[in-house]
Amino acid sequence: MSDNTSVATHSGDSAGRAEETALLPPVDVIEDSAGITLYADLPGVSRDGLDLQVDADTLTIEGVAAVELPESLEAKHAEITVPRYRRVFTLSRELDVENVTAELHQGVLKLRIPKAEHAQPRKIEVRG
Repeated sequence: MSDNTSVATHSGDSAGRAEETALLPPVDVIEDSAGITLYADLPGVSRDGLDLQVDADTLTIEGVAAVELPESLEAKHAEITVPRYRRVFTLSRELDVENVTAELHQGVLKLRIPKAEHAQPRKIEVRG
């Protein structure tokens, strides 16, 4: 898997969205014998504001952060000045992109991508 981390802006899509600036969220990638797990920090992103797509061997994570303030309050300082996150990864063909699972809990996205059956370790029986 390779990471296209140079993406800071992206062009509009087929709906004609203008070019937008996006933050690159920090992502931890952990590999084990059964697959990979990605943890992406997306503070302020809800399930409704999250868009995950796999197209061929490309995984795209996009999210829009929304911090709701009561009408009577105004933010004097904000850590998030660009409310859009975007990260793109190129996935190995050893991964089974048909069985990706995703969970979002307290601003942390957990994606589990198992290895394809042909890439799983297997024990070879020795006959004697």
